[in-house]
Amino acid sequence: MRASLTDWLIRHSSGRLALAALAATVLFMLTVVPAGDAKVAVHAGTAGQPDTSLHYTAQDLYRMAGQLGAAGRSAYLASRLAGFDLCFPALYGAGLALALGWLARAFAPASAWRWIPLLPLAAALADYLENAAVALVMLRYPAPTPVIDQLAGGLTALKWALVGASLVAIVASGVFRLARGRSDP
Repeated sequence: MRASLTDWLIRHSSGRLALAALAATVLFMLTVVPAGDAKVAVHAGTAGQPDTSLHYTAQDLYRMAGQLGAAGRSAYLASRLAGFDLCFPALYGAGLALALGWLARAFAPASAWRWIPLLPLAAALADYLENAAVALVMLRYPAPTPVIDQLAGGLTALKWALVGASLVAIVASGVFRLARGRSDP
């Protein structure tokens, strides 16, 4: 599966397609994300929001849920589940995967480095799992949600680590590609 998905990404990625997907991601970040965050921030106070934290404990998540209040939790779930958290991971995952697929052409076909387009897809998967875990805790609050509440913070940390690794991989692959003199469209 890894080989076929990676090969597909490398074969179908182009610089133009990657730039278009990344531009759509940036546009989404500049327009949709602030509007969704603003609706929740009214209720969040100083508690913060799980999505934008690098890591948090189960206790931190319950504190955020409590500080949001019923109206804030409803706003959080509406802004996140109504589209934001359904679209954004797919958008940034696809954009970064296409960019890395295009850049991975610089690596030899047998190189282990050709797996790097999977990093952002793993980040998007971690993001979806994090969103589901946080949504479940928010929906059930104040009832505890054992195990899921513990997983949420770890999934958030994993998401950010994989997004960071994807960005580092883009820079490193870009430098490698420039050094090799590749100019595929």
